[in-house]
Amino acid sequence: MLNATTERFRMRLAQSRASSATPAAIDTTLLWVVVVLMVSGAVMVYSASIALPDAPRFARLSPWHFLLRHLFSISIGISLALLAFAVPVDQWQRWSMWLFGLGLVLLVLVLLPHIGKMALGARRWIPLGAFNLQPSELMKLFVILYAADYAVRRQDVIGRWVKGTWPIAAALAAVAILLMWQPDFGAFVVIAAVAIGLLFLAGVSVGLFTSMLLLVGGIFTLIVTLSSWRRDRIFAYLDPFSAEYALGKGYQLTHALIALGRGEIFGVGLGASVEKLHYLPEAHTDFLLAVIGEELGLAAVMLIILAFFWIVRRAFEIGRLAIKLDRPYGGLVAQGIGLWFGVQAFINIGVNTGLLPTKGLTLPLMSYGGSAIVVNCIALALLLRVDFESRRLMRGGG
Repeated sequence: MLNATTERFRMRLAQSRASSATPAAIDTTLLWVVVVLMVSGAVMVYSASIALPDAPRFARLSPWHFLLRHLFSISIGISLALLAFAVPVDQWQRWSMWLFGLGLVLLVLVLLPHIGKMALGARRWIPLGAFNLQPSELMKLFVILYAADYAVRRQDVIGRWVKGTWPIAAALAAVAILLMWQPDFGAFVVIAAVAIGLLFLAGVSVGLFTSMLLLVGGIFTLIVTLSSWRRDRIFAYLDPFSAEYALGKGYQLTHALIALGRGEIFGVGLGASVEKLHYLPEAHTDFLLAVIGEELGLAAVMLIILAFFWIVRRAFEIGRLAIKLDRPYGGLVAQGIGLWFGVQAFINIGVNTGLLPTKGLTLPLMSYGGSAIVVNCIALALLLRVDFESRRLMRGGG
């Protein structure tokens, strides 16, 4: 299905080259939407973290500490994004299996004592001096690259469970096991959702797709059932303001909802949030959207939702065009990146607004988090590269 480029499309494309204006080299609109989100995120990270040094845990830090680290991560991300954009998509396909293997190695290393760093009860980071590497963030991108390559190479059998689907299912199971040892249930949810969605886009039958959804849903249910603190999170999500949960598992959610309620339509003003003053934990990371809602109101939250919707829609458009131009790998990578940003943004926004149980996932491009920002930049550089190569083909280039 992915390799079927019709002659009719080729004839139409050839005709359009002569009649239409030459397309720009890159999608500047997509680039500007991303830049606006990242700049807005940096401003809000500073606003949400400026009061943290008042707490004993951060007493030695300056009010600028988290902003400077965030800007440092953005600078690394932009530098690596420029390098990633310079690499042809075909080269990424040749590297995909090796990158997936590297991701597995890093997921193993982070679990080892004296290598992985413990924080808040989880071992998810590898200290690299001024930067802490989070392998699960890298694996989100590596899984997309590997799954797209596998779908293209095994297109003839991808719809069959025994011959086609079980090998990649086994690879994803290995990733899931390593993530749950950290534990990082949020990354597991995102990777599983993106991988299954990508296989469906690659041509997996509806029946097999439904079976995979039921299997993964059963695994999620089993994990929650066997974990008492995850069960408590579910119950707290259902009634966060109850006396049993308001000061426990429902504490973050109740204060996130209070923040959003205070903001109303246009907010209380930039920098005027009360909830960030040590009431709302992780206000500069997982719950940054709640601070945005409090300070800038529902209007700003809706604009952010529209921006992510536009990015996801544009990623799918880029992917469809690449597939029509007989570049299935690049097309699947673009759509996989769109799925990733859409799923993670949906979960983060759902958690902040009380639509989903609390889960430790950042808002892409905006929340404080070194590895997340860096990998987001690299992923968007790959998306722009896929679009760049499609535009070059439409201009008649090689």
